Amino acid sequence: MDFNQLDEYKKNIINRTSKYEKNSELKKTSNDFFNQIGIGKADYVYNFLWMGVPIIQIPQDLQAFQEILWEVKPDLIIETGIAWGGTLIFSASMIAILESCNVIESGHVIGIDIDIRPHNKNNILSHPLGKKITLVEGSSISTDIIEKVKSMAKNYKKIMVFLDSNHTHDHVLAELNAYTPLVSKESYCVVGDTVIEDAPDEMCSKRPWGKGNNPKTAVWEFLKQNDRFIIDKDIESKIVLTGSPDGYLKCIK
Repeated sequence: MDFNQLDEYKKNIINRTSKYEKNSELKKTSNDFFNQIGIGKADYVYNFLWMGVPIIQIPQDLQAFQEILWEVKPDLIIETGIAWGGTLIFSASMIAILESCNVIESGHVIGIDIDIRPHNKNNILSHPLGKKITLVEGSSISTDIIEKVKSMAKNYKKIMVFLDSNHTHDHVLAELNAYTPLVSKESYCVVGDTVIEDAPDEMCSKRPWGKGNNPKTAVWEFLKQNDRFIIDKDIESKIVLTGSPDGYLKCIK
């Protein structure tokens, strides 16, 4: 497939998937499916591993991440929220692929979490890709941690950010304000679990976040104050099922 054919293929994707937003049956099916697979029902998101490590992501979002990472070719990925560490290993594997394809020289992943459990830390750092990862323990919105990460990021050329820690409005908004200045033009900040705003109330009944107080409301507030980013609706349209509606933020300035 030559470049002209590939460009045409990509145009066909956009033309096809741009119609999904107006396809009420498809949207209803997607919403119904998401509600059935959610936490407390099928717990679908807990079914997967990446290179042997649990990864708490919807597979459709992982496909989107892969496409973005190949397009952007970041040499640094910053992630807040670690859990088992699967997304860190995913990012590190993509960094390794970018290096092996000689499209970046040397890349790295920074993972930030307020509480990194010893067994998770050991599993991440002892993984064959652990050498591509630095773990930072502490609150992602504390001044000390923010300054530490900024210092670690200063020598990298293209930076991408994933936010997936505490899902309250105020916390995510603080993360957005802290880490989006590091995001390079044409790169992304992906905000996880924005779907909380659209999910049934019982999914978050025991959590400090819920409708009106979640990552999506933080994104909306952030975009009122910041014109460097736009919501890339093409991504969520094409994958149909996502945990991050309105959460794929592309840096345009």
